[in-house]
Amino acid sequence: MKRTILVSAVLTALALPSGMVGAVEQERAEIQAQTQKQERIYGSQLMTEQERNEYHARMRKAKTVQEREQIRLEHHKAMQDRAREQGMTLPDEPPMVGGGMGPGGGMGPGGGMGPGGGGRR
Repeated sequence: MKRTILVSAVLTALALPSGMVGAVEQERAEIQAQTQKQERIYGSQLMTEQERNEYHARMRKAKTVQEREQIRLEHHKAMQDRAREQGMTLPDEPPMVGGGMGPGGGMGPGGGMGPGGGGRR
């Protein structure tokens, strides 16, 4: 009986740190995802969390590519105006849709070092 309790206590003690590590990793991943989400909005550093949430909601509600582009352009102008009022500058162009990794942006077929990929012969 004592041995079972001891084994159970040891296993519980070993499980706690791994559970805490998992929670820390999950929290870190959530913070990273939130940061990336904020960085995708032009001028996000000038916006409140509520404004960012509202922007995302408007974009989700838009039914066409043209509607989203119109929202994006209006937002771009508003952020340019806000930056100017605060004595800051933002890039002139809105960020590329999709983060800039469109077709051909990565290493597709034939881009590696396999057969026919440009390796040593």
